[in-house]
Amino acid sequence: MTTFDFINPRVFDPSSIDPETAKFNSGLERLMSNLPPSHTRTPQELREEIESGNGWMGRFKQLPEARDRVVSAAGLSVPVRMVVPPEVNGVYLHMHGGGFVLMRARHFDELLAATAKNSRVAVVSVDYRLAPEHPYPAAADDCETAALWLMENVQKEFGTRRLIIGGESAGANLAAVTLNRMRDKHGFTGFYGANLVFGCYDISMTPSQRNWGDREFMLSTPTIEWFNRHYLNELEKQRDPDVSPLYANLSGLPPALFTVGTLDPLLDDSLFMHARWLAAGNSSELAVYPGGAHMFTAFPLKMAKEANSKIFGFISAACEPGAVPKY
Repeated sequence: MTTFDFINPRVFDPSSIDPETAKFNSGLERLMSNLPPSHTRTPQELREEIESGNGWMGRFKQLPEARDRVVSAAGLSVPVRMVVPPEVNGVYLHMHGGGFVLMRARHFDELLAATAKNSRVAVVSVDYRLAPEHPYPAAADDCETAALWLMENVQKEFGTRRLIIGGESAGANLAAVTLNRMRDKHGFTGFYGANLVFGCYDISMTPSQRNWGDREFMLSTPTIEWFNRHYLNELEKQRDPDVSPLYANLSGLPPALFTVGTLDPLLDDSLFMHARWLAAGNSSELAVYPGGAHMFTAFPLKMAKEANSKIFGFISAACEPGAVPKY
């Protein structure tokens, strides 16, 4: 039987953007236009602003239920941030966003706690090393180490073998890279699902990245280039599958949910990766949200609540009793 997966073209029509989102986007763009673009600043300046809470995002809440731990595998160690709810049906290995340069796992406590509560999973977020101090492959190596630790210890630590993987933006890139590494290097195909949220899957830049321009709306073309230069020292490796998983062999990977908004410079990354995921013989669903900016799931919008609800449902369904890895 032949099946088809179509995207409704109406989601890309500006008239499909709901009034609440349109109003929020106008305010966000005004705010961003009054700030110095990220690519004109240093990583340290931006990190200090994030830590102080003086940036436009304010102070990130750190929750008491989130705990730090160091895990080890294959002779390597990596810090992780864990949230373990009373009921654990599975374990979600999470990689945070930040362009490989910014943010730490602790800045995502509210997301980690919401995922743990709503999906009934233990969340293990990798506090991977950041560029430019630690360029590629440091972040990917740290994520692989955490995945190896879970492969060896998930049943003993959490009483389940159901593993899901995912992340946002740069974290979605690292999640896809980790899936490929675990399959190719370790013969492990035990992930039950991949939650990939507005990811960057091509460091050589997809058309939507290149064509966005200087308009500062969470990201811009120069800001994406700034992140990429810090992450990858060897430009000839931009399309290496371990750097840009869009070019990887994607066969034998778990069901995926791709989430992205239409006003995200990384839009093409999700469109292309979803298509390649399907073409490789895997199950994949693409959720495109009209007017969604990069990081829109973190904003106080009805659309964000809907997207997060779908994500929580996807993770939860992957962990239902009787579920098996669908590789």
